[in-house]
Amino acid sequence: MVQATSSQQISSALDDGRPTVSDLQGADPLAQAAKKHWANDKNSKFKPNAIKTDFYDVLEKEGFRYRSLLILEQLQFLEKYLWPNFSDEATNFHVICIALMVNVKRRESLLNWGLFSSNSVNFSELFRRVLSMSIDRNIPLTIRTHLITFIISAYQSLDNALVRRECAALVSISIWHNLSSEKVRNGRLNKYPQLRKAWKASLKRFEAVDDAGKSRLRFERSWLYQVVLDFLSLLYRPTEDAIEQQQIVNYCERFIELMTDLLSQLPTRRHVNFLLQDLHVATAVKLSPIYSDPANGLLRDLHSLLHRFMTFSIDDHTAVSLNHEDWHQVHCAALARLQRVSFKYFKEKLTILALSNYGTIGQREELATYLGLLEDGELKQLCEYLDLRVAYPKGIPIPLNGEFYMEVLLSVHEKKMNYQEEAAELTILPNENNLFDESLLRHENYDGSKPLGLPKLNLQYLTVGDFLWRSFILYRCEAFFGIRKDLEESLKRLQPKLIYPSLQTSFGGFSKMALVIEKPAILEVAPPKVGEDKPGYVRAEINIDMSRLSDDVRRDWDALRQDDVVFLLAVRGSDEANGPAPGRADAPLADQYGLKALRTAEVVQVLDKDGRVIRDPSQMRGLNSQRRRIHVKLDPAMYKQDEEHTKAGKPDIYESVNVIVRRMGRENNFKPVLESIQELTQLDIPMPTWLEEVFLGYGDPSGAHYRNLASRPTELDFRDSFVDWTHLVESFPGKVIKPPPGADKSISPPYILSNVPLAVPKQKLAKVAKKQRREAAPELASDDSIDVRTYKLPNMGPYPVDKPRQNHLKFTPAQVEAIVSGTNPGLTVIVGPPGTGKTDVATQIISNLYHNFPQQRTLLIAHSNQALNQLFQKITALDIDERHLLRLGHGEEDLKSDSNYSKQGRVESFMDNRAHLLAEVDRLAVCLGAPGAHGDSCETADYFNMVYVKPTWAKFEEYLENGTKSVQEIKAAYPFNNYFLNAPGEMFPDSMIPEDALEVAMGGYRHIMKIFSELEDIRPFDLLRTARDRQNYLLTKEARVVAMTSTHAAMRRHDIAKLGFTYESIIMEEAAQITEIETFIPFALQKPTSTGELPLQRIILLGDHFQNSPIIQNLALRQHANLEQSLFARFVRLGVPTVSLDQQGRARPTLAQLYSWRYQSLGNLPLLEQLPEYRTANAGFRHEYQFVDVPDFRGKGEEYPQPHFIQNLGEAEYAVALYQYMRLLGYPREKITILTTYTGQRALIRDVLHRRCAKNPLFGFPGGGVSTVDKYQGEQNDYVILSLVRTSRPGYLRDMRRMTVALSRARLGLYVLGRRLVFESCYELNEAFSRLIASRRTKLELVVGEMWPTQRGVREESPESTVVMEDVTHLGQYVYEMTVTAVERLKARSSSAGAGGAAIVEVPADEAEVQEEGREGDAKGKDNREDMEGAAIAMEL
Repeated sequence: MVQATSSQQISSALDDGRPTVSDLQGADPLAQAAKKHWANDKNSKFKPNAIKTDFYDVLEKEGFRYRSLLILEQLQFLEKYLWPNFSDEATNFHVICIALMVNVKRRESLLNWGLFSSNSVNFSELFRRVLSMSIDRNIPLTIRTHLITFIISAYQSLDNALVRRECAALVSISIWHNLSSEKVRNGRLNKYPQLRKAWKASLKRFEAVDDAGKSRLRFERSWLYQVVLDFLSLLYRPTEDAIEQQQIVNYCERFIELMTDLLSQLPTRRHVNFLLQDLHVATAVKLSPIYSDPANGLLRDLHSLLHRFMTFSIDDHTAVSLNHEDWHQVHCAALARLQRVSFKYFKEKLTILALSNYGTIGQREELATYLGLLEDGELKQLCEYLDLRVAYPKGIPIPLNGEFYMEVLLSVHEKKMNYQEEAAELTILPNENNLFDESLLRHENYDGSKPLGLPKLNLQYLTVGDFLWRSFILYRCEAFFGIRKDLEESLKRLQPKLIYPSLQTSFGGFSKMALVIEKPAILEVAPPKVGEDKPGYVRAEINIDMSRLSDDVRRDWDALRQDDVVFLLAVRGSDEANGPAPGRADAPLADQYGLKALRTAEVVQVLDKDGRVIRDPSQMRGLNSQRRRIHVKLDPAMYKQDEEHTKAGKPDIYESVNVIVRRMGRENNFKPVLESIQELTQLDIPMPTWLEEVFLGYGDPSGAHYRNLASRPTELDFRDSFVDWTHLVESFPGKVIKPPPGADKSISPPYILSNVPLAVPKQKLAKVAKKQRREAAPELASDDSIDVRTYKLPNMGPYPVDKPRQNHLKFTPAQVEAIVSGTNPGLTVIVGPPGTGKTDVATQIISNLYHNFPQQRTLLIAHSNQALNQLFQKITALDIDERHLLRLGHGEEDLKSDSNYSKQGRVESFMDNRAHLLAEVDRLAVCLGAPGAHGDSCETADYFNMVYVKPTWAKFEEYLENGTKSVQEIKAAYPFNNYFLNAPGEMFPDSMIPEDALEVAMGGYRHIMKIFSELEDIRPFDLLRTARDRQNYLLTKEARVVAMTSTHAAMRRHDIAKLGFTYESIIMEEAAQITEIETFIPFALQKPTSTGELPLQRIILLGDHFQNSPIIQNLALRQHANLEQSLFARFVRLGVPTVSLDQQGRARPTLAQLYSWRYQSLGNLPLLEQLPEYRTANAGFRHEYQFVDVPDFRGKGEEYPQPHFIQNLGEAEYAVALYQYMRLLGYPREKITILTTYTGQRALIRDVLHRRCAKNPLFGFPGGGVSTVDKYQGEQNDYVILSLVRTSRPGYLRDMRRMTVALSRARLGLYVLGRRLVFESCYELNEAFSRLIASRRTKLELVVGEMWPTQRGVREESPESTVVMEDVTHLGQYVYEMTVTAVERLKARSSSAGAGGAAIVEVPADEAEVQEEGREGDAKGKDNREDMEGAAIAMEL
């Protein structure tokens, strides 16, 4: 770990521009002004002029420095001062300050429009003022840029009704008043007759209002036109002032972002796109001086994105996606009109153009050649004949010349690439060019001050293809970002340098992820495939020397698997041994470290030096461990390109390759995932009809709910979902539960619920007026009664294994609602707060689907293997035949089960079961006296069943039909008595009645028939000989519940779909943690049916959008492009009906209230008041939860040993001392977890634990582990120690979602270590910390004289035995003294045991676990072996 001075320097560099708590309370003029006006206990009178003098002028003087804006935002300038005092008399400075604060909150991902809902009238006034000022040329351009940014934020938040109402009027059809001519407008209205009705309605609305209303409507329909004209004027404004020029560029970039946002969502696109095309916006930008300036690469990127959306393959007014053929027809129609006009008016010059084929004149160069024959005036006339705008209002300095008219004609008529062609052209394998492309490098230092030329994921999409295209672009950027960072880290560690005079590259450092190699040897170049010009494949061999590697690093390289991606680098070192060459520190990585070439390869196999394939790396220790040979596949397209360059006389790249780099497991899955997304962009995979509109964000948000689908079944068997009649009645509050006629009202389960009225089909609703539909809708959704009937579960045999496994959980009404919705077809979104039983609900839905729809398959998806295994463990406890369960991907080995549910494990299980079942057939044959080898195979067993078993049973049934039989007669005639002699009990006791005896006899026959049914299922495995064929058959035919992670689904989409795998239901756990594209891919793991529809009938998403979102490393993609958005969260934003689970059973009610306020109505299950563990206090603690204010330790708070690697030694020592205290009181180590918010702190805590506790029998390592909050989502433990780390500012903990996760992991005890001043003053965390601190001290309060478990009640106070820990030194001294006492006690006990006795001590932590935990701590932790005051903290024995 580096010295403290260096840490502080790094910290200062990282946090430059971010205010600290001391800044908020210091001498900063803005902080002082805040204290004067609102940040004090006195209610100061609002002074309008103070906004300008005390705030605006200060900001303007500083150039609206972001740090100053952050100070005001964190001082709650908007919430406590600006908005409460806003009125229609507010000054422009007041409006500007509000816009600035909204922009800051958006940039910090903290924007909440709900603040403005307190006064919708004032918000309307504010919005109108912003619009007016944005087109006021007297307002400085910098301010107008901020106002445009405010408007962008609004259009990105159309899910908010308040914002949507203000935004919608600006993009309505009335903006077509500003088209170039009435002819153009009428042409569009004639083409789409449905638009004429909307146009007439807008005219009537205008005529119906008073003069003030007319003025308002005129402003609304002209604002967009005016702001576009201002933008066009700025593009061509001449200026020599560099500052003014940069301000113009900044404004234009933001404005193009706004236009792109408007075009990327259908409701705002419908009318705007036609106006922008009429104004030739894209052409004007392209011909502007700003565009051609080499320094304005970002503006060119933004223009390219704008042009992509302006020409997207969709019909703007019908919302119909245009496929390749449709897109071609649209283009041909435009060319046909051009030819007709050209032939009619310019026959002499354009005859050849008029007679040429579309393929020729559709090319930009060819068309330019033909049109080049016309003079400037003729080009203008041609534009007029084609109804293209040729004039702008006076004052717009666009040069209307031949070049402009030519570009207009070319842009309208050239063949344009659609999104599929664009996606197909992008390579998914990085090289030295595309990995360091200028447009990608712009994302590296994103801080929100500028837009980016990236598509955004937001509320709505134009088409499914649009969503896939955006996702592909963004996911590729994220993958390349991670690769760049990993390569940079490896090269930094390798330290390449030049050796003189040989000028060879030497490497002075070491990286476990990168090895120096000799040049790869090309083994084989396959001939091209039919129709291709690149090699079929290229195989190469790489030799690596492992003689200097540690065993751990060697094992990692030996563990390379087939299809893993590695990177081959050609590096030429710099003149400096310890870093980049002088003058290149700010240059891209490729220049800094002399990266000359980068090629991507896929591993085929790893061999030892003798050519033997390494299958198990653990077996290679000490055996031929010096050298390895890695066979890889190179990218054929790049190899062909490299060959061509070599033939042209350029150096052979592969001769200079000298480094191989690998990446860690999951993050190296980018290639198959990108291939899956890219392939989906090329396919026209339909969304299920019932889901498409909801997915795209249009139409009725509840349109996919089961109550609105005509396909829902009339009745469903809920089997063991209800434990008894009382539970059934309680599960449907407000409903009348009707038992069958004549039946007792307390009939026993299982229950079949029926007679729920169906929704009226949509095609019928379409014929009804809107008002009638609104009035009828509640009637369709209402249902006051539910018909219930029951049945008796059939006897399945006399053995315990034949008895069905039952659910014994008493589901809450909300859980029942979720189960009912999930069992029905349609979309079900289940919001599950912490501890509310999402997994239990999911397993019950799976069980219901399994039994109600025996011909259907269910696909289970989860974000992590851990969540998938938890789900699978509960599934196996239900009445689901394990032969129908299948687990795909890695991670199955962590499943706590005796059975193996992987493909190989299931096949082996089938074959093992085959032997057992055939043995049973032989035993049955003996019992029936049937000679022959009937148990030789599945085929002979089937023959035996047909010839012997079924006829025997038919005779028995015939016997039973001849009059009523007694139990003794049934028993005597039963043909399988001898077979069931090994049953645990007598099948036909004398006390049994004849009816029950008949059912028992039938149960025995069912047991036998199940044997033959299972053998029939196993029979194909006899015929299929290869393991792969058997596994594929298992997936496509036998498995009915298939589970995999979202990553595995993305990686194997092509292979799974190719097999013909089909499924009707998807259940997705942790859906709020999965990105949209990773959520979508499981929808497309199957091919459409012959009707063109996907067989998907139901989608169940379970998650919690109030907890962590998907993790995205690239800040630009996370904040600007919103790649961290999950489909689950978007559905919630859209207003899709959700089922919120409302009772938690995890944490004490007092702990739950720390986060329950985040949810609408989260209560507690009654069991929390009944179980002893919840009724007793935490031994040794006065409180079941407490916030402990940890001051600086030795004058230090948070530190930065490395960038983004934050540590706090004081909190680390406090956490370990607290853990030791709990262990000394007898708390089991497996019930304690230590959590922290940063990986650096986790490493430090592990390091301290490793030295203080790991090898000490009194303590051991925490069985619950030491983890970050993000990694621990979905987990829980009885007692949690939480370290918040930050002492200068809250950091990313301002995101309440992360804090919700942190506060909800503990069941019985939570002890939070942090800096009170930092977190209590944070607006977003105020509610949580006010509850956490409440009226309690912020110094740890302990209760003496108790051991775990205590008998003290949770509400019992014991102030007389309470000890307050003043600080970490005090706690350390206290624990040290306890430790000494404990050691003395152990010694005494050992002595009393006699000379041969052993001391009674707790077994220490598992040595392997200790070593693993310690290894991570040693890698990143800090050596804390220093003198601690009076041995207060050094408690090593």
